[in-house]
Amino acid sequence: MHVVATAGHVDHGKSRLVRALTGQDPDRLAEEKRRGLTIELGYCWTTLPGVGDVAFVDVPGHERFVTTMLAGVGPVPVAMLVVAADDPWMPQAAEHLAALDALDVTHGVLVVTRADLADPAPALARARAEVDTTSLHGIPAVVVSGHTGAGLDELRSTLAGVLSSVPAPDPAADVRLWVDRRFHVRGAGTVVTGTLPAGTVSVGDVLAGDGAEVRVRGLESLGTPRPSVAGVARVALDLGGRAPDAVGRGTALATLGAFEPSAVVDVRLSGPERLPAHPVLHVGSAHLGSRAHVLAPGVARLRLERPLPLRYGDRAVLRDPGSRRIWGVRVLDPAPPRRRRDIASHDGTPEAELRLRGVVRRSLLTRIGAPVEPLPAGAVVAGDWLVDAARAADLRRCLVSLVAAGPAAPAGAARALGLPDPVIVDALVVEPLRIEEGRIVGPGELPAALVAAAETLRGELSGFAAPEAGRLDELGLDAAALARLHRSGHLLRVDDRVVLLPGADERAVEVLATLPQPFTTSAARQALGTSRRVALPLLAHLDRSGRTVRLPDDRRRLR
Repeated sequence: MHVVATAGHVDHGKSRLVRALTGQDPDRLAEEKRRGLTIELGYCWTTLPGVGDVAFVDVPGHERFVTTMLAGVGPVPVAMLVVAADDPWMPQAAEHLAALDALDVTHGVLVVTRADLADPAPALARARAEVDTTSLHGIPAVVVSGHTGAGLDELRSTLAGVLSSVPAPDPAADVRLWVDRRFHVRGAGTVVTGTLPAGTVSVGDVLAGDGAEVRVRGLESLGTPRPSVAGVARVALDLGGRAPDAVGRGTALATLGAFEPSAVVDVRLSGPERLPAHPVLHVGSAHLGSRAHVLAPGVARLRLERPLPLRYGDRAVLRDPGSRRIWGVRVLDPAPPRRRRDIASHDGTPEAELRLRGVVRRSLLTRIGAPVEPLPAGAVVAGDWLVDAARAADLRRCLVSLVAAGPAAPAGAARALGLPDPVIVDALVVEPLRIEEGRIVGPGELPAALVAAAETLRGELSGFAAPEAGRLDELGLDAAALARLHRSGHLLRVDDRVVLLPGADERAVEVLATLPQPFTTSAARQALGTSRRVALPLLAHLDRSGRTVRLPDDRRRLR
């Protein structure tokens, strides 16, 4: 299927032209028929030779209904710009064309109507001059009369040629259906309609929208029930009788977990130089207020009234309702970090994306449609995490300095380096650093006799037991020797003369997590199965390393 949206000034014959092409009336409201004016979006369809089913979204042309017009053209890839032969170039034609240009619509047909009422040549020449300064430059033009039918066959043929050149969307793509109409059907429940640009919707699918989940209980396209429909297509989804009230025009129904809704977005702008502080954003069928902050010439950060599931490269329109000025928007970052960066330097490559973020989850990049492959040279992969090569080099230098003061557990090193996950630290450990017994140690070598004494002691230890001072003396382990063994990761020293097996502090945290919080020293000692001589310095060590918090009443809790 193909979907085409109309555009043009009020009373220039858009609806009549759709009726002539399809045999159906897009004006369905009594008020529309009474006033001879399109107020709401209308939908009709027909079949064209060589391209099959074609659905038309007929939009209102009156200046009061620009928001409705933008809801209709937002998700549609092909436009039919209509101008009348017996009228000059009109303001709404200019505004609609500016909106199509802002949305970067490149496929369409220029139609001059009412050729039976005036010489179409002047209107065609003026419209052609206007169109050729936009993204629609070079589109074919046809002169018709909706009243006599002249030129309609040529329009059908021209439209079929344009539609055949439109790239086919991916039926396996993630679904994002912008709802443009909601109504109730007796015996079925809530029905929503929209233009599906890509992907496939099937009966039984569960979709997410505005924080809610809905199940597709029935599906129609062009008035026919279907088990599934792939984009591009006009679809009507039966959501049953309990659809959330929030789901309506402007809601994006999307594949569960495939998008990252965000209320902050960085965008590149095209249009007038001065941006208002509170423009209205039109994207898909949605329109909502925003606060705009200019980050660099032609680049802004928008804070939206509500989160939207946007992706890299999405096209949208910013509009100043007062002055009626329009800006084209291309999304640069749908989920930017809180700290502002030099987003203007983003060139759409994986290298730029990682450079700007430093450390990021690959799954987040997938959800926002950011470029990931091929991974830049030197990038570090740690599970779902990606680290920029330059950031990784800085982190490794910091890690070497950190370990120089003594062995570090990956969790502690992650906290010290401001990293969100210890698995990133594991991936950063390269020569001269190494991981021994769960701790990161430096390159220094210990005397063989000291290593042998430590190995003997390790063989005697278990759980949270610590050797007596006399045993340390027998092995020749004084305070300085114990400090060296602690720094190398052979032992964990929690006091001058109290040592445990490496990693005992991390295991202690796991045990203490099972206690009701906060807990007493006695409760901790019993849970650890050790003596007060060991429990007190071990808890003090956990306090110093930030894993426990000592309260005024001498109890503790895990941080």
